Amino acid sequence: MYIVRDIFHLKFGQYKQAKALMDEAAEKNMFPEAKSQRMLTDFTGDAYRLILEQGHDSLADYEAHLQKGMNAGDWKDWYENFKNCVVSSHREILKQVK
Repeated sequence: MYIVRDIFHLKFGQYKQAKALMDEAAEKNMFPEAKSQRMLTDFTGDAYRLILEQGHDSLADYEAHLQKGMNAGDWKDWYENFKNCVVSSHREILKQVK
């Protein structure tokens, strides 16, 4: 299994808005279909972080599901709103070995 973490460093004071937008995206099934999924927060370090962690059987499954979500009708409008909350982001793709 592969674990994909999208890590967003949020602008100060934007956590509530970012969390509400993430909840909206989840309700509208905008995220890739995943075997497992959880949302995490971290209020330490340089900035507030919001982390979306998903488990996928293969990278091909992840890529296919990612494309499907990004082609959803509401995706572009949602993304424009969400990126206003974000300072920077990065993605980690990890392979579970046990």
